[in-house]
Amino acid sequence: MPQIIFLPHEELCPDGMVIEAETGKTICDVALANGIEIEHACEKSCACTTCHVYIREGMDSLNENSEEEDDMLDKAWGLDPDSRLSCQAEVGDEDLVIEIPKYTINMVSENH
Repeated sequence: MPQIIFLPHEELCPDGMVIEAETGKTICDVALANGIEIEHACEKSCACTTCHVYIREGMDSLNENSEEEDDMLDKAWGLDPDSRLSCQAEVGDEDLVIEIPKYTINMVSENH
């Protein structure tokens, strides 16, 4: 079973976490099931970017982005080439290293 290594995040998992993940589950579902409260304002329907994460290792093992996900990602705060929506990215057969962004688009807009 692949592992997901969540890098430390100041609020959601300060010490980081290593989780055994079932292939085919989304990164968001695995995180939530293990107490990492990734924001998911649209209830995981690919209609927002609050669950945006960076895939620092293992990107090639994930399912392909859909056009819908790519369109949403274009709106994500802090978008980079390793970005995925965690509600859409399904665990494959390799270990993953995930970084949760410091801010979501909701946090950015609330602070301005």
